[in-house]
Amino acid sequence: MTSKYETFAALHVPGDPVVLFNIWDVGSANAVVAGGARALATGSHPVADAHGWPDGEQVPIDFALANARRIVEAVELPVTVDFEGAYSADPEEGGRNVAQLAATGAVGCNFEDQVLGGEGLHSLELQCRRIEAIRRVVGEAFFINARTDLLLKNKEADDALIDQVIERGKAFADAGASGFFVPRLGDPKQMERVCRAVPLPVNAVAFPGAPPKAEWAAAGIARISHGPFPHRALMAQLEEAARNAIG
Repeated sequence: MTSKYETFAALHVPGDPVVLFNIWDVGSANAVVAGGARALATGSHPVADAHGWPDGEQVPIDFALANARRIVEAVELPVTVDFEGAYSADPEEGGRNVAQLAATGAVGCNFEDQVLGGEGLHSLELQCRRIEAIRRVVGEAFFINARTDLLLKNKEADDALIDQVIERGKAFADAGASGFFVPRLGDPKQMERVCRAVPLPVNAVAFPGAPPKAEWAAAGIARISHGPFPHRALMAQLEEAARNAIG
């Protein structure tokens, strides 16, 4: 019998990307399942927004874990969780925190390289040690979607910056990552460069103004996330409905 881990990993096909319409609680999970999802992914920003916290690991870790467990127990599909920076810059402590996440039944997590609560990115050497520490404690099946925020931290995505993206992607692969997540990757030529150079399935975000799914697929993208945008759109509709009802 195929496990949820194997099912989830198999969905990452370059040229035929899995679409993850990000959720934040059991209600949104059930709605996205009804919409035809093949897997589910939380987003840290919508989880925070929906429950009254700022993004950036301001959601208490116990709440984040409990929320993940409730979603996993409510659905049959594989669930991956946006776990930001694993609530610690220390490799070993971060690994222990992700082990707690894996214990909820989540099949994977997003794990980012920005310095939460600080400036810039963690050094490549430290980030690789953090990924290695997570892999040691969660085993081989858990899907570590290693994220780089290079494009989020820089206004101009020139060739030199894409070189750095590729350098990080290759190093993350060597450290044990399962996938490579590059938010704000949107230029088709740059997408193709990254997909060809990095030996991991590449994840991009369908931000407003991003290329259509066919262009992502043609470039070799294997996973398309929607990040905070489904929650923001829904909240805008709710606000408008309330305004119409009240006014």
